[in-house]
Amino acid sequence: MNKISSSSNIFVRNNVKVLEGDGDVVLYAHGFGCNQDMWDRVTPAFKSSHKQVLFDYVGSGRSDISAFDSDKYASLKGYAQDVLDICDALDLRSGVIFVGHSVSCSVGILASIARPGLFAKLVLIGPNPCFVNHAPEYVGGFEKEDLEGLLALMDQNYIGWANYLAPVVSAQGETGAVTTELSDSFCSTDPFAAKVFARTTFFSDNRNDLPKVTVPCLILQHRTDTLAPVSVGEFVHAHLSGSTLKVLEVIGHCAHMSDPELVVDAMQEFLTLPNQTAK
Repeated sequence: MNKISSSSNIFVRNNVKVLEGDGDVVLYAHGFGCNQDMWDRVTPAFKSSHKQVLFDYVGSGRSDISAFDSDKYASLKGYAQDVLDICDALDLRSGVIFVGHSVSCSVGILASIARPGLFAKLVLIGPNPCFVNHAPEYVGGFEKEDLEGLLALMDQNYIGWANYLAPVVSAQGETGAVTTELSDSFCSTDPFAAKVFARTTFFSDNRNDLPKVTVPCLILQHRTDTLAPVSVGEFVHAHLSGSTLKVLEVIGHCAHMSDPELVVDAMQEFLTLPNQTAK
């Protein structure tokens, strides 16, 4: 298969969208159950200063569901490979600024370890390298049996699961704007792909990968976040050498949706700093 047709397939597979602009490339990666539309409140701020790339993971948004491979996506490395594929298809070789939300923080970390020269900086919004508690040394936010129960609910009542999880993630109640957007996104995600992605998300443990990162990172931690307690942000900061931790006065897990101006301000400040390799 020639390069042009191969690249075209990746653009369709991941529903890649490019917002043309001057300056460095910003690549946005959405969280579990979400899609690229969740970045709509952030991208306008960088329209003139950066070229922006958005995409949907396979099974999410308007991606090509026929490309879903349950074995590949049973590991976050499968999602990280998709990020690298997209960069290759766009002929991006260096200087990429990766912006990830939630589980995509771990995806970006894995991609940067695989190809550190490709990335200039990582912006990690609500990272959690391990959602499962490992007391007493690590509190990820959930007991294993609670997560197993959440996955069982997906099997029993997918719409009920979506309606339950959305307000937990948004912390806005059942009628909040972010809750509605999340619920709609959860419900529109292919159920089989969502179940695979959910298990991969909630049971991956990437804590040991953090010290391998050599790219400068900005950690944006929510002050009150059921899915990623402040202690998790502090753990990530302690194990990502040379990282910057900024705690946003936000309730919920989606600051880029609920409080985008805080995310934009933090990103702009971080992106104006000189590019320095983490020690």
